[in-house]
Amino acid sequence: MDIANELYLQQSRRSFLAQGALGIGGIALNSLLLGDEAERTAVGGLGDLPHFKPRAKRVIYLFQSGGPAQMDLFDYKPRLAGKFGKEVPKSVYPDARKTTMTSGQKSFPVAPSILKFARHGQSGAWLSEALKHMPKVVDDVCLIKSMYTEAINHDPAATLFQTGSVIPGRPSMGAWMSYGLGSENANLPSFVALTSNGRAKMGQPLYDRLWGAGFLPGRFQGVKFRGQGNPILDLYNPAGVSRAQRRRMLNALGQLNREQEERFNDPVISTRIAQYELAFRMQMSVPELIDVKSEPKRILDLYGPDATKVGRYAYNCLLARRLAERGVRFIQLYHRGWDAHGNAPKQVKTQCQDTDQATTALLLDLKQRGMLEDTLVVWGGEFGRTIYCQGKLTKQNYGRDHHPNCFTYWLAGGGVRGGMSYGETDDYSVNVADKPVHVHDLQATILHQMGINHELLTYRHQGRDYRLTDVHGEVVKELLS
Repeated sequence: MDIANELYLQQSRRSFLAQGALGIGGIALNSLLLGDEAERTAVGGLGDLPHFKPRAKRVIYLFQSGGPAQMDLFDYKPRLAGKFGKEVPKSVYPDARKTTMTSGQKSFPVAPSILKFARHGQSGAWLSEALKHMPKVVDDVCLIKSMYTEAINHDPAATLFQTGSVIPGRPSMGAWMSYGLGSENANLPSFVALTSNGRAKMGQPLYDRLWGAGFLPGRFQGVKFRGQGNPILDLYNPAGVSRAQRRRMLNALGQLNREQEERFNDPVISTRIAQYELAFRMQMSVPELIDVKSEPKRILDLYGPDATKVGRYAYNCLLARRLAERGVRFIQLYHRGWDAHGNAPKQVKTQCQDTDQATTALLLDLKQRGMLEDTLVVWGGEFGRTIYCQGKLTKQNYGRDHHPNCFTYWLAGGGVRGGMSYGETDDYSVNVADKPVHVHDLQATILHQMGINHELLTYRHQGRDYRLTDVHGEVVKELLS
């Protein structure tokens, strides 16, 4: 499917008659056979997807922007305490893998985590003391300690995780899902993006292209819910304009757009018509959706004191659950503030104060509603942090630079094996020692749980068939239950 092919089909009378004769009958037959299940087909998606029975119906991706320090959270290295202040051997960490922010340092001393670790759950997983709530759900989580990437700077690294390429302009993972599987709710987008800032009041820019459609038709891009004021601009009609008036205006505008579409045969115009109609339906569905204060007190208490504060991480986690139960297929939550170049111990604790309770609450909430088994929750950032200190090292303080060679992600629900730790790093938490998992492997696994063969979900653009995982990537089957 591409724009040139769409134009050809629109201009071909024979194709129109053939598709019309078969399509109307097919829709009617599909409705009779599938009943309520026909709604998803009516809202879009490719006819040959899913490729096989999915284990998950939806994805909630909790992207921790900035790069959480794996050795301060999940990757416990007790032996490093005896190496405090000693130089990290160049055989372990060569100069070629250091950023310009630290490559000029004269010394690269080992900075062991000062945070205490303990085992939790039946799995005996090691967790940092900064994660005070996660022990409640650790047996539902699959820790991947052997993630790695090629990108060492924030924007290309985040772009790789979100779009499968360090080069901007490719479709995001949510856009691929929306394109392939369509929507389960005609009154809400199939792909929603949410952003929040940590109390650290710092963070990397989050560009709209991270949830964009790239070269896919624009209707598949993520709809961003704003973190202040109305979640979507112009959601409510202005004073003096009734819903009936708005409907008449859209009817007239739709007629003008259809005339333009017939004249120019431009698929972008049909996308615009569809988006206007979705926006009209969202005027009815979104106000109820964002009314989180209607939740029972026990649920609000579960997510914590920020649960009703628009734009905070806890609010977005609760909103993610409400979006998921209403049929939104891909929910992308970005939380900034993990870029701890200095004062890392304090910043890690502050970030966990913002995120740990709400993340745990999301898993507990999904589980008690019977939704965790078919909701895949993903947690992680664009890379990890260095074991050597950036800046001055003291017993109570250190900084950490970017580190792409190894870091931790975790998955929960959606057919993933809970209570397991996959992969290992070396003694310095510098390189993967066992079972490496590349960014494309993670993406292939996520698509697989949604019933998609990552090698078959493609789109022809500029003479080439593109896919999310580029030209490689393997499903990590050991993670799956």
